[in-house]
Amino acid sequence: MKNDSDLFYTCSLIEFIGRKQKLRRGDVVRAMGRKVVSRIYRHADVLHSDIIAKVADEFIEYCDIPTGDFDNVPKARYLVPDYWTIGEVYERLIEDVAKEDGSDLIDRLLEVYSSWISDAISNYNTDFYYQSREYIALCYKEGEILD
Repeated sequence: MKNDSDLFYTCSLIEFIGRKQKLRRGDVVRAMGRKVVSRIYRHADVLHSDIIAKVADEFIEYCDIPTGDFDNVPKARYLVPDYWTIGEVYERLIEDVAKEDGSDLIDRLLEVYSSWISDAISNYNTDFYYQSREYIALCYKEGEILD
């Protein structure tokens, strides 16, 4: 499947905001809401031409996204993947789930970020986020990390 660059940008922006605001990524998408996430996705081709930190600040202010205490970056004992890398993990998973059932990408995005797998991807002390897209999609489908 061809990767969706607009979805990739949307997921990377969510990751960036989550790190900046110290929030679980599901909390970021809940604070944004479906309408704003859809707007980011629809306009990603334009938004990506600006500095991601600036875009993040604009959406943090617009959505009044609070600062939390979920700071997974300093807790990492190993090299922390950048927000683009994690954005790609989410992008591929959302594409794979949506492709399987023919569902709307934004619906799947909201579902994935609100599920158990978001915390698994955010745990940089494991290699889960580094696994193949097929394995991550299968774990999501089965509802657990498989051996």
